[in-house]
Order: sequence, then C-alpha cells, then structure tokens
Amino acid sequence: ACAQIPFLRHALQPLLSQQNSKLLQQLNEELGDFHGLHQRLMSAIVENPPVLLRDGNVIAEGFDSELDELRKIRDHAGQFLIDLEIKEREQSGIPTLKIGYNRVSGYYIELTRAQAEQAPEHYIRRQTLKNAERYITPELKAFEDKVLSSESRALAREKMLFEMLLDELRQDIGNLQMMSSAIAQIDLLANFAHQARLRNWSRPKYSPEIGLKIQAGRHPVVEALSKTAFTPNDTQLDYQHRMAIITGPNMGGKSTFMRQTALIALLAYCGSYVPAQAVTLGPIDRIFTRIGSADDLSTGKSTFMVEMTETSQILHHATSQSLVLMDEVGRGTSTYDGLSLAWACVLDLTRRIQCLCLFATHYFELTELASESGIDNYHVTAREVNSNLILLHKVQQGPASQSHGLQVAKLAGIPASVIREAQNRLRILEKQHHTKPQSPQPDLFVIEQVETVVERIIEVEKPSAALELLEDIDVDSLSPREALQQLYALKDLLKLPG
Repeated sequence: ACAQIPFLRHALQPLLSQQNSKLLQQLNEELGDFHGLHQRLMSAIVENPPVLLRDGNVIAEGFDSELDELRKIRDHAGQFLIDLEIKEREQSGIPTLKIGYNRVSGYYIELTRAQAEQAPEHYIRRQTLKNAERYITPELKAFEDKVLSSESRALAREKMLFEMLLDELRQDIGNLQMMSSAIAQIDLLANFAHQARLRNWSRPKYSPEIGLKIQAGRHPVVEALSKTAFTPNDTQLDYQHRMAIITGPNMGGKSTFMRQTALIALLAYCGSYVPAQAVTLGPIDRIFTRIGSADDLSTGKSTFMVEMTETSQILHHATSQSLVLMDEVGRGTSTYDGLSLAWACVLDLTRRIQCLCLFATHYFELTELASESGIDNYHVTAREVNSNLILLHKVQQGPASQSHGLQVAKLAGIPASVIREAQNRLRILEKQHHTKPQSPQPDLFVIEQVETVVERIIEVEKPSAALELLEDIDVDSLSPREALQQLYALKDLLKLPG
C-alpha cells in the first residue's frame, strides 16, 4: 500500500490543479509520506511471506545477522557433516569412518569393532553396538547443539523481530489509519465518477422543502444487467402528493420502480451522481422498506408475521421526512383481513406520519383512497393482445384496470388446462360478485352443521327428487365408495356448478 501512494498522488495532481476541491486537497494531504516506513518493511519482510508467523521465513535475509546464522546452520547441516567426515578420516587415518544421526543418540562417529583400538584420544565413547562403537567429539557436540536448537531458535528470533517491527508500526498507527481512510474515500469518489460517466448519470439538486422529484429515473442494477433498453419512469412526491398507490400486474415493474426511487435517493445522499435525467431532493432522514416475502422458521415467525413485524417497525419509527416503500402489505392473510390492514396502514402513513410513500398493492379497493388528501393512484401499464400479456413497464397516473394474474400465470408456464379452469372459476366469481351482495367473511374456526347446509339448499331449490334420494339413504350402512356415488347423484339432481 505504501508503494502505491506516489502513483496515487501523481494521478491526483491534474484534478488538484483543475478543480478547486477542498475535499481532494484534504485527502491528498492525508495520504502522508511513508517512504521511510516502506523501505523498512521492504528490508524486513520477504516478498511473499507465509500466512502464519509460526511457519517461519517471514523476516527477509540480511535483516538480522543472528537469524541468518541460525538459518545457515539449519539449512547447511548436511554439507558440514560431509566436510567433517572427510576431515576426521584424514586426521585418524581410518578410511571407513562414518558420521551419522538418529533421534535417540543424536550425531555420532561410528567405527567398526576392529578399528575401535585406533580411535583418537579425544573421541568420547557414546554407544557400544554388536559390531561397532560410536563416539562423539567436542566439535561434533557443539555442532549438534547448534543444529538441534537452530530451528526453534530461528522461529523464536523471527517472532521477536516481527514484534519489534510491529512496535515500530504502532508509532505511526494514527497516520496509517488516516492514509487508509483517505485511500478508501478516493476509491469511492473515483468509482462514483466512473459510474456516472459510463452510465450517463446526472448530478442531483437539493431543496429545503420536503419532496422528491425524479425525471426519467432508472434502476442502476437492472439497467446494467438488462439485455434490452430500460424503460425510465418519473417520480414526484411532495406534501400535497405524499402517497402514491401503485397497482398493476405482477412482473409489470412495480417493485423495480419503488426500489429505483429509493436507490436514487440513497446514491444522491451518498454524494454520487444518480441514474436519472434530473433529480431534486428534499430532506430525507431514513428509508424504510417492506418488500418481499419470507418466513423466519428459526424463531417461529410465519411469512405474514415477518411482514407485520416489519410494517410495525415502519409505523413506529417513520417520520414526516422519511421515504417509505410498502409492497403488497396484507397479502399473507385472508382477503378481508389483509385489505383492512392495508387500508388502515395507508391512512396512518398519510394522516398521522405524513411521510413520502410508495405503496404497491393488488387490492384495487385501496384506489378508492385517492379521495383522501395527499393520496394519488398510479399503475404500471400492460396490454393484452390475443390473450397474451405484453408488459410495458411504464408508470402512469390512475388505477390499473385489472391484475392480469391469469396471464402472468400463463407466462410462468402454468398448464393450459389449469388456466382454463381458473378462467371458468373467475367468470363465476365475478358474476357472483356483481349479482349478490357481499356477505361477511366466514370465520375459519366456526364449523357449520351439515343439516344447516342441506336445509339451505332445500329452502332455495326445493328439489323433490333430491329429497327422495336423501330420505332413501341409509348413511350408517354406506361404504365410502357408495357414499361418493350418492354424493355425485345428489350433485347432478341439484345441478350444482363445478
């Protein structure tokens, strides 16, 4: 790192001369001068040190003479023994003299039993074998002590030298931390500038008034990864229009639109250019999100519980200067429960908190809240051509006409037979919705008696044939198969749909 500082300074010089940037001048000064420290480290540490200090060979050769000597003994023990063996043969006149080593005896000079009488006086007997005698000399003993301890002593010496080096570095720790921080900031600013030029980002403007105005905003990640041209969208939120309820089909771009709005605000407040044609931002203290569905089984929380926990966090901590993204609140429970929760959340965010909010939903009933002050309807556009859905990814004012759920299911590869059955059921449900008054939501835990159901059917239709069939059935004597056949027969008589 120290070696790169001169190159970094050289790269900064044109910017310092062209721009009167106090920040760049400050960062240039904080880089510091570590030439002496760099030279010290280069002389002390090998170019490619091992990961662990205990593996040795961390300190460079020539840095410490004592360490070099210990390494020389360790690394050249074999040659020393060869030279000593030749020397002892010449001095003793015994051509078959050998020098060896084992873990029990250590280093030794070995003579045959017949040659033992010719052993020089300074040889000290170490071990007697069946056909040989082993000796040690003061010179060999001194070498043995050095070799056997040289490796452990070398590791201990390296550790001591390394700790001394760290003590030297600690004296510069404040300047080193300042240098590291300056490099990190320069790296960040360089990346911001690179992305802005590469991806045609624009410089945001800031306003003291609460609000968010984005012209032709884009999602930076989706745009970078997409193989097709990204469809930009505008976003405008202020105190008079602080809540946008967004409807439209799945895959239409609701979540992308919401996320890009938050990312643009976040990038702007980080000091970066932003992926949009023009942006004006008011004060934003925090960004809250409730997007996606996932459970937390390890703590016993269902998907809906996680959703409600995150929603609760937003409702308790968001302020009038917060940007809030809410995606499909209330979808994890029954229709009326979920709709009621989503409805109440919209009103609380608008009336009490008065924050800037993008609220995506499939509950079209929520579009009625546009009559409230500060709430507007938006939708992502889509077209249906020959029963095929074309997603346009464009956000426009007004509520969506429908969710196109079956068309999205078709795009996902749901079998055609399932789609046809769903279309039939959808037509029945829509017809019932328009011809019958809505009844209260049934309680899941109230079990209605079978007799009541039968009485209701009889009261509506009064089918004599069905009554006769019911009277003739001996329920206690029916097998499961016979009971199923009777049920089908009763269904045909009553002409029940499905």
